[in-house]
Amino acid sequence: MKRDDETSALDVAGLTKRFGSYTAVDEVSFSVGRGEIFGFLGPNGAGKTTTIKMLAGLLKPDGGAITICDHQMATDPTACKKLTAYIPDRPYLYEKLTGYEFLQFVASLYSLSREQFGSIEQYLQLFDLLDWQHHLIECYSHGMKQKIIMTAAFMLDCPLIIVDEPMVGLDPKSARIVKELLKNHARKGNSIFLSTHSLEIAEELCDRIGIIVHGELRSLGTLESLRREAQLDNSDLEEIFLELTGADELTAIISALKGDNG
Repeated sequence: MKRDDETSALDVAGLTKRFGSYTAVDEVSFSVGRGEIFGFLGPNGAGKTTTIKMLAGLLKPDGGAITICDHQMATDPTACKKLTAYIPDRPYLYEKLTGYEFLQFVASLYSLSREQFGSIEQYLQLFDLLDWQHHLIECYSHGMKQKIIMTAAFMLDCPLIIVDEPMVGLDPKSARIVKELLKNHARKGNSIFLSTHSLEIAEELCDRIGIIVHGELRSLGTLESLRREAQLDNSDLEEIFLELTGADELTAIISALKGDNG
């Protein structure tokens, strides 16, 4: 968990992105400390994916700054990307490569040593991919593709992992393994930026949580501080999230549905 005397692995200041007259992300600011798992939540269309793409260097901001381990994305994007592992919700993989060849390709991009590349065996074993590593990726299921991209991310052992919907397509065993790997990565002093719709996962894993609504950071803090903000003592994250993002509207919808069923 982040401490006050720790420097940040990720600093975001006034991040803004517009598409024509539409502002998708509006002056969003937060930091992720070393050793912290930071949850990023929000309704569909709130600006989560746009923010993630900017953090991963896939989309250029219209304003603000992204700093990763003291490197500015605007002036040194290569250094920022080498310090970051990105796990998208829908991984794009070269399907005419085998899983092993894909991992070799990623390792070459990051100039990994032979010893570092050797770490893939433990991850392939954990994810039940040892027998599949020399098969073409086009033969993989969605869950297997997700596991191979996660193997690549953990192999890199970067100071920052950006992960979007980590459990999509994973069986319960693999989902549990991913949770433990993320916790272990943070325990080593690395940082996780985790975007998810699963409030149970966010509540279990995250040290702090940011909630984005209509492109603006609506709330930011620990689960306890969010409870106080929502004035919902002893509530779980689902109730807090709904309260902070429009529980009144949801309550009206549920009442209307109950009325229709009655």
